[in-house]
Amino acid sequence: MSEALDVFTRIAVSLGAMFFLAGTVGLLRFPDTLSRLHALTKADNLGLGLIVLGLLPQVAWPFGALKLVLVWVLVLAASAASSQLVARKVRGGKDRS
Repeated sequence: MSEALDVFTRIAVSLGAMFFLAGTVGLLRFPDTLSRLHALTKADNLGLGLIVLGLLPQVAWPFGALKLVLVWVLVLAASAASSQLVARKVRGGKDRS
């Protein structure tokens, strides 16, 4: 069973790293700030989620797993808030209403 969990960890962390790499490529290649922001936040949130999912079987339960999930949730919240602030600044602070 431990070997299966190790393989799962390797696959999930590798996939997460590939999503981080894809987000970085999007950050470097897209022409404007909003496109770059969209590519980076989507790929990085999924990449971090896969890395956390892959690391969960490797930590001591339950507090180690709780810390990993808490870090992921905090990064999701911070990413959403910072994306809104950057987008609002780029668009000149105008609301769409």
